[in-house]
Amino acid sequence: MAFGKRKPHDEPAEAEVAVPVQKPEPTAAAESDVELDGPFDIEDFDDPAAAEVARLDLGSVLIPMPGDGQLQVELTDTGVPSAVWVVTVNGRFTIAAYAAPKTAGLWREVATELADSLRKDGAKVSIQDGPWGREVVGSAAGEVRFIGVDGYRWMIRCVVNGTHETINALTEEAREALADTVVRRGDTPLPVRTPLAIQLPEPMAAQLREAAAQQAAAQQDDPEPAARRSAQGSAMQQLRSTSTGG
Repeated sequence: MAFGKRKPHDEPAEAEVAVPVQKPEPTAAAESDVELDGPFDIEDFDDPAAAEVARLDLGSVLIPMPGDGQLQVELTDTGVPSAVWVVTVNGRFTIAAYAAPKTAGLWREVATELADSLRKDGAKVSIQDGPWGREVVGSAAGEVRFIGVDGYRWMIRCVVNGTHETINALTEEAREALADTVVRRGDTPLPVRTPLAIQLPEPMAAQLREAAAQQAAAQQDDPEPAARRSAQGSAMQQLRSTSTGG
């Protein structure tokens, strides 16, 4: 939950590397049964440092980690993190923030585009009501669910990617994380829909560099290129990754 929360604003081609992460220890307040009403803006906190309590700081978003969660980081060809997936026994999900207007409504546009993209690619699509409104669900070999929330100058999008058998449990894990996520938008003017930058904690970045070096060394022995996929790719690409295991 949010600690020291103030009154809200009046206005509202990739390489994947699995990285072990030391998860933040949950506080007594985080373990309570108090109902959550996030995601939150960093400006909702009297002390911004309080937002880091029991959350993983990824720069533009601070997310709570499920108890059994691991991380899977996607890098661009230049080594810049483009997506961080939370992997559980049920599948995986990612939470990312984007620049948006001060007024709400961007998620409605994005949801419509995602649904159209999935339909054009032959997936079965449905629009379902969730805790924050409409959610886009695509079903083929696996299942993908897009959850979006409009905030103050930001939009947050959660992509839930799992099998038909585990998608319901995975969706609950993703919603629980999203409900306690904090967005650090910053003051820099950005075009609408610009992804807010991901910044890994230094210990994790060091682990990632080591893992990437080991992966590069292994690929020199095996010339077959690894599959590459972008978190900003098409909706169908995200759906197809379910059957391949990401």
